[in-house]
Amino acid sequence: MEKILNLGRWLFPLSFLLYVGLHFGLPEAGARLVPAWIPFPLFWNYFTGVLITLFIVSCLIGKYDKLATVLMAVYVLLMILLVHIPRAATSENDMLNIFRNLMVIGALLVYAKYVAKDDRLVSLKAGKKPSFIG
Repeated sequence: MEKILNLGRWLFPLSFLLYVGLHFGLPEAGARLVPAWIPFPLFWNYFTGVLITLFIVSCLIGKYDKLATVLMAVYVLLMILLVHIPRAATSENDMLNIFRNLMVIGALLVYAKYVAKDDRLVSLKAGKKPSFIG
């Protein structure tokens, strides 16, 4: 049973590869989600794809994975606030996206608390000098 449960450490971050594929494989679709008042939608689409890729790599190698996971939760929250809530007034699917993204935020925070290996943020909280400062 433990081996099956340990698969979650790998499967959860790898599940975000779908979003990487969408950002790079269908960039126009991702750019259409960028609100009209934000310039350069294709740039934001590719930038987001790179950030999601960095999140996945960070989780897989266990370096800065806690920070990357918390930042990913902030990104998903921003997607709710900037994209899905404004669109929910005209699209039932965006209400579903809001609920799905809230679940993703919860899962990201649980992953950061119980799975992430990097303790650099813990050392900052404890008032210790972080290892990456020297």
